[in-house]
Amino acid sequence: MKVYPLPVGGYQTNCYILSVEKRAVIVDPGDDANKIVAYLETNGLVPEAVLITHGHFDHLGALEQIQEKYPVDVYIHQDEKGCLTNPELNLSHQPGRGGISIKDLSRLQVIEEEGVIELLGEKIQTLHVPGHTVGSVVFYVLEAGFAIVGDVLFKSSIGRTDFPNGNHDQLIAGIKSKLMTLPEETIVYTGHGEATLIGTEKRNNPFL
Repeated sequence: MKVYPLPVGGYQTNCYILSVEKRAVIVDPGDDANKIVAYLETNGLVPEAVLITHGHFDHLGALEQIQEKYPVDVYIHQDEKGCLTNPELNLSHQPGRGGISIKDLSRLQVIEEEGVIELLGEKIQTLHVPGHTVGSVVFYVLEAGFAIVGDVLFKSSIGRTDFPNGNHDQLIAGIKSKLMTLPEETIVYTGHGEATLIGTEKRNNPFL
């Protein structure tokens, strides 16, 4: 499985394209739908699903346009479902952000509990790590040795917890119990900025 980070939007959110041969999965289409589509078409990739780590606007801002182009299933945690239609919950209600509300929920696949999603011939484990948002999900692929963590964890930092429903203690506890128990060589693909390793964060992250 190949992982390609595609920074999008003013917040340079990392949209990730996972691919196996010509099959693909889009993770967090936060903005710049045309940029995402151009990458897929240039590389001859056909999306099979969209995964959303959490419901903030900078991680789902291009979802509606992507859905119009590719009518595929969209996976999001049940506690983030309201973010798809509520600009206050997805934080797009502020001036200049347009107020994001997804109209087509017909292909929505709600993640109700931790488990495994089978896509691209691989098993993608879902880990619920609340604290940045109530329904933040980490997508972990054991065989490929990586985890896409959204805004849960960053290199030498962690996600903000000063948004509505944020909880610092809960986030720290979730990171320690769900992420720091993964193999140290696991690559951590973050929602913003550069990738890191579980082992690196164990030793160097000042918040942990």
